[in-house]
Amino acid sequence: MALKRFGVSLEDEILESLDSFVKEDGFANRSQAIRFLIEKNLAEKKWQCNHIVAGTIFIIYDQQRSDICARISDIQIKHQNLILSSSQHYINEGTCLHVCTVMGKACQLTALADEMTSIKGIRHGKLLMSRAE
Repeated sequence: MALKRFGVSLEDEILESLDSFVKEDGFANRSQAIRFLIEKNLAEKKWQCNHIVAGTIFIIYDQQRSDICARISDIQIKHQNLILSSSQHYINEGTCLHVCTVMGKACQLTALADEMTSIKGIRHGKLLMSRAE
């Protein structure tokens, strides 16, 4: 595929963030990082649809925060039609990994993952999906 060159104007802070991203993620240059970000964004937009997908929501949080566990449980009860299974794994003394296997319309799973991963106190959350139909 032929490459096209174009100019991009960025504020200093955004350019510094891009350079940090390039360095931390091991990209060869800014162009490679920008291509990755654009492709990632396009792929994520494709999931905002009605395709039936299966996936997993991973959440990492401080196990001492019982309120987080309770919130996750409340959300899962509300969306039990999308949840196939759910488990917790204590990965070290203070950290819990919550794994939720899900299936449904991509837009529903995206909304569910957004609701779960936006709980105050979540260290990290991620939804992975694959088309199931």
